[in-house]
Amino acid sequence: MGDHFKSVTELAGESVATEQVIRMTDRYQWAAHVSAGRDVLEVACGTGQGLGLLASTARSVTAGDISPAIVAQATAHYGDRVQIRVMDATELPFGESSFDVVIIFEAIYYLSDVRRFLAEVRRVLRPGGDLLIATANPDLSDFNPSPYSHAYFGARELAQLLSAEGFQPSLFGNTPVGQVSARQRVLRPVKRAAVRLGVMPKSMRGKEVLKRLFFGQLIAMPEELTSAAAPPVLTPIPRDLPDREHKVLLCRASLPDLQS
Repeated sequence: MGDHFKSVTELAGESVATEQVIRMTDRYQWAAHVSAGRDVLEVACGTGQGLGLLASTARSVTAGDISPAIVAQATAHYGDRVQIRVMDATELPFGESSFDVVIIFEAIYYLSDVRRFLAEVRRVLRPGGDLLIATANPDLSDFNPSPYSHAYFGARELAQLLSAEGFQPSLFGNTPVGQVSARQRVLRPVKRAAVRLGVMPKSMRGKEVLKRLFFGQLIAMPEELTSAAAPPVLTPIPRDLPDREHKVLLCRASLPDLQS
């Protein structure tokens, strides 16, 4: 169950671009700040590269993924430091009001029923709790959807969806497209044409070749991220307009605090 996601997940030990590690570190540092002193659940955690950063600030961290093979790899690294289990994001195995923060990074587009997931998040979050989302920005001209994905949400669509489901969303952009390497800027038209022609590679192996073309030398994805020297740069973005300036969209969607 769910092991087909191994072919599209950036697993610990696989070859990735330095930029990808920086982006991942940015979102987990942001999440660790929001999660300080709170009970945290990460769904679709993959091999758990960010769980150590979360555990460094949170009161407790629980994590899960739908793939048993991926969960086994994460558990082999963390042991009893973090509770990691196989779970379906649309059927969370926890009671009501169990957590203060729920995290889903680069996975919401794989869910076949996003509204069911959001209903589950509302159920397990305490009043005033936060849902943290990171997702690729589909409003970029060279956006390339991942295999097995169902629906991507741009800034405007994500804000509308979350507002309709009872959350109060704040959106941020990360990794400005204008600040990427000269190599990427030169090759963006090539990528855009490949996307339109439907010839982009689908597997992680094929994507590794593409990464070498766009990013140059690759590095191994670490099993556990460490804090960066500088805090992440997150730019607030409008909720009612498409964003075409950032590779990654981040969202903090809060539930009303019944005591306020």
